[in-house]
Amino acid sequence: MLTRRLFIGTTLLSVAGIAQAQAAGDAPTASAGRTPADAQPIPAASGGNAKWRTPNSVARATPSAVDGQAPLRSVPSGAARQPIARVTAGPGSLPNDAGQEWRDYDITPYTTRVTSTNRPEQAILDWILRETGYEAWHTQPLAVLSIDNRRLRVYHTPEMHAIVSEMVDRFVNTEAESHSFGMRVITVRSPDWRSKSHRLLHPVATQTQGVQAWLLAKEDAALLLADLRRRMDFQEHSTPHLLINNGQSKQITAMQTRNYVREVALKSDAWPGFEPQTAQLDEGFKLEFNPLLSLDGKVVDAVVRCEVDQVEKMIPVTIDVPTAVAPKQHTKIEVPQAICSRLHERFRWPAEQVLLISLGVGPAPVPAKSLGVNMALVSGPTRTELLVFVESKGKLGSQPTAQPPGQREAAAYRNRY
Repeated sequence: MLTRRLFIGTTLLSVAGIAQAQAAGDAPTASAGRTPADAQPIPAASGGNAKWRTPNSVARATPSAVDGQAPLRSVPSGAARQPIARVTAGPGSLPNDAGQEWRDYDITPYTTRVTSTNRPEQAILDWILRETGYEAWHTQPLAVLSIDNRRLRVYHTPEMHAIVSEMVDRFVNTEAESHSFGMRVITVRSPDWRSKSHRLLHPVATQTQGVQAWLLAKEDAALLLADLRRRMDFQEHSTPHLLINNGQSKQITAMQTRNYVREVALKSDAWPGFEPQTAQLDEGFKLEFNPLLSLDGKVVDAVVRCEVDQVEKMIPVTIDVPTAVAPKQHTKIEVPQAICSRLHERFRWPAEQVLLISLGVGPAPVPAKSLGVNMALVSGPTRTELLVFVESKGKLGSQPTAQPPGQREAAAYRNRY
């Protein structure tokens, strides 16, 4: 017992001695008995042993060790990050274990012709990626795909070069300079128009849920459109004629902005003690059409994107905003109840036929009464079926030669978007 008491007393005296030594500046404080590598001694305020400081460090609590680990230290600004992964130098030449070849494609016949956008070459790149798939350029074998406004550089296998060469030819082909398309966006409240026109429709496979598509002869499409115009619930929302450079995109937009009170911010220095914070919602529809003609101009390859947004109603919520003058004061904010419909599909069909796309029954953009402005929209809680008619009208200033419907079948694409 006497030995145990003497040991405890010795331990307490040792701890007390260390604490007194640190308080008097007799030991460094960087860590438990250790000095930082980049620390510098500075004279103590009253002589004696030197104190330590770390250059370019931020103020922090007493840097004592925790669980036997060194304290955290700030990283100097501008320090280069050291890589974690192992990095080695390349072989110095492009490997061609899969028979890859380097080819440059001249695209100036197309880029000098298209003046509607600053970067017409981007359309060539987008269509190549749609046709080949993104993974073909980021996995094995090693591949390179680079483009500017004068040339397309490709490093890939001969099989991939065959696909790229055909896509580039479809752009630089002079037969596909400027093409005219008819595009009508209409809505009907009931989808019962199918019962009368079902025999005219030839279904086309789609990948978006709830979306249907059909092919029609141009004569049958004209009859269907005339029959829809006689309905009381028929409404048309777009310009029927579009002039589009081959491979470029054209967007039809009919949007309206709706303001609402989203939040309140308390402000004690102004009456009534709070400030409403407003936000905006865009409702209506956006339709983007991006066509690309085949080399002979008889087949249309197109990507169609459509977004329809509608605010059904604003749900009011009461918020308490008490102040010293009005402790029971409250106000209202609004939470939008919205619905949207989306379409992003790629279609291929014969140019002598008409493509009809249905987005199903969903939110309905309804034209508002305005003074000379036809594109302003007001949305209501109604549901309608949105139909898109797409028709190829040939080159600018010419009409395509009419052929019997169904004479040419469109080849299936490679399931790319």
